[in-house]
Amino acid sequence: MVSAINYNSAAALKVFLEQENLGMRKKFGQNFLINPETRKSLAQALGANAGDEVWEIGPGLGAMTSALLEKGLTVKAFEIDSGFIRVLKQLFADNNNFHLIEGDVMKTWQSQFSCGKPDADAENKHALFLLGNLPYNIAAAFLADMIEKRRLFTRMVVTVQKEVALRMTAAAGDANYSSFSLLCASVYKVKPLMLIRPSSFYPQPNVDSMGLLLENKNSDYYPQAFYPLVRSLFASRRKTIKNNLLNFLSSRYGRAGTSPGDLCGALLKENKLSGGERAETLEFDVFLSLARSVESILGK
Repeated sequence: MVSAINYNSAAALKVFLEQENLGMRKKFGQNFLINPETRKSLAQALGANAGDEVWEIGPGLGAMTSALLEKGLTVKAFEIDSGFIRVLKQLFADNNNFHLIEGDVMKTWQSQFSCGKPDADAENKHALFLLGNLPYNIAAAFLADMIEKRRLFTRMVVTVQKEVALRMTAAAGDANYSSFSLLCASVYKVKPLMLIRPSSFYPQPNVDSMGLLLENKNSDYYPQAFYPLVRSLFASRRKTIKNNLLNFLSSRYGRAGTSPGDLCGALLKENKLSGGERAETLEFDVFLSLARSVESILGK
């Protein structure tokens, strides 16, 4: 059985890791949040109540897990590191509210998303919470995958690299505005919670992090073309939307019986666009209107 862990001390964690013959693997983006006040603030921001189910991504040695279980929450923890899995099992195996999902969360999350219901169609059912100090190397891909598959949560509190956070919160005209910004904005209100300095972690990362709150907007389902269109219009940032839109139409609808050039012109005219604009200057509603026009004109 493992000994009690002091989650607030880098020195104590280092000793524990050595005693348990555990290493920190860079490829997993492992950094323990050792600032207790920051951990407390993140858990409180989640707003989950006793009995609610919370997904925890990357529990590590269980610092946040302990706090969540103490609040009476049911925790479904996703962990890839075999050494940490061993520790987590020893720490929480007797707690009926703790459920451990072993392996790469990018490969395991979708099979677990049922929102407490047996059916496979989880669209527009937002009964879950998520908390995670997301590994920097998967944060954007993980969130994007969930959003595009419409597997959504009532509230999420995530810690990500500051650079990723700036992309998630960027608005039109901002240098960080991207297809990922629009992806997040399509279903969540993204609010910065706090800047987290490297000294709050062990080992210390080389960059600042940010805690973010994502609140579900309960938005209507978007046209099928919306996400592919957004990605295409940002694919070549130096090109005008006319050029990127033409490439999008040619690749997806080139055999629809209508010239991509004619379609492009019709879409721009319907949305009162000259075609000389660039994607980073367009508000969210413009992308949505374009996608609806694609659906209306082409029926898909």
